[in-house]
Amino acid sequence: MQATKPTHVRYLILLMLFLVTTINYADRATIAIAGSSLQKDLGIDAVTLGYIFSAFGWAYVAGQIPGGWLLDRFGSKKVYALSIFTWSLFTVLQGYVGEFGVSTAVVALFMLRFMVGLAEAPSFPGNARIVAAWFPTAERGTASAIFNSAQYFATVLFAPLMGWIVYRFGWQHVFIVMGVIGIIFSLIWLKVIHSPRQHPLINEAELNHIAANGAMVDMDQDKGKGKKTDGPKWDYIRQLLTNRMMLGVYLGQYCINGITYFFLTWFPVYLVQDRGMTILKAGFIASLPAICGFIGGVLGGVISDYLLRKGHSLTFARKAPIIAGLLVSSSIIACNYVDVEWMVVGFMALAFFGKGVGALGWAVVSDTSPKQIAGLSGGLFNTFGNLASITTPIVIGYIIATTGSFKWALVFVGANALVAVFSYLVIVGPIKRVVLKEPPAKGPELTNLTEAHS
Repeated sequence: MQATKPTHVRYLILLMLFLVTTINYADRATIAIAGSSLQKDLGIDAVTLGYIFSAFGWAYVAGQIPGGWLLDRFGSKKVYALSIFTWSLFTVLQGYVGEFGVSTAVVALFMLRFMVGLAEAPSFPGNARIVAAWFPTAERGTASAIFNSAQYFATVLFAPLMGWIVYRFGWQHVFIVMGVIGIIFSLIWLKVIHSPRQHPLINEAELNHIAANGAMVDMDQDKGKGKKTDGPKWDYIRQLLTNRMMLGVYLGQYCINGITYFFLTWFPVYLVQDRGMTILKAGFIASLPAICGFIGGVLGGVISDYLLRKGHSLTFARKAPIIAGLLVSSSIIACNYVDVEWMVVGFMALAFFGKGVGALGWAVVSDTSPKQIAGLSGGLFNTFGNLASITTPIVIGYIIATTGSFKWALVFVGANALVAVFSYLVIVGPIKRVVLKEPPAKGPELTNLTEAHS
């Protein structure tokens, strides 16, 4: 009798992660595409614009650990769906800040960007949890790279569209269009996303395959159904923060995100103000480095999993693409030494390609996170990484205000890539899953916790 062929539902799940991350990053980038026109309409300087850019980051960072805890407590499906709907609603509301006076509009825009950041906080820890639940270890690098590469695809797909909307209708309409798309997608998410054991389309052959090869298929069992569960202990966080490998990964992600947030915030402004392009042209030009970043992002995961399948250690398979990619990414500094437009775009594209290849941090998190606190571990990782969403826009704003140009800003971005290389070469060491130590028993409560996590 012929065995039943396994289904491939995990690829549908990966498609959903890719699409939601595309929308996620497009909503983050709305402010960058609208930035130059918005700055002109509201009459604000570079430092003020830098603080508005950073508003997302303050809340996004603050929400990481609570967001990770909510994912571990209630499961990925419901928490993520609420997150998508909420950040999309706040994106729509940004389109109406122009109805107020200048000072009120600036404050309202800052607060709405802050709320978008808070609502998006569970998104990437949620991605990492879903990948850990649905994908075997040998497929996890590619899966993580694909959802992470959506940040580049968002620019490829939406930057030209958003640039055209700003040029044709005004900056306000960018926020409304993108917010409505997100609200619709939150409803689709609820229909399609389920944990492996509950998904109506999966068969036993696929479930057995992924479970036998490292997928944590029971991660969301009984979450959010009223069953008593203890939240992750603060001692777990202490153990992660005293682990040298994890500290190196956190520093590396901070620097990698420093590069990301230059592209998400100041890059279109750089093209308009430093290189003299129209916002319409800048929207299309911004998509070219993003295409290269997308290709690099997928390629980095494919290379990493290929090395793993060929028998290389997990450490080598993850580190080699990260280090090589980030060395290439430091080439962004070369833009300071060329004046020809196509060469500027070429170096930006090369830098973004390298950054894409090296952006395997979420695969490393899926490889290393303790099973009890996969969401919290991802949240802590994203907390450190997204401190760059606060510091990068502000630092670059001050650099531009002080020097009157973007030259030192590009040096700052390139230096981030080199520090990330140092972190993975010197600090991280061998990559392996963290095993948490349980605190001393205090009675029956610990027994219940141990059973719940077994």
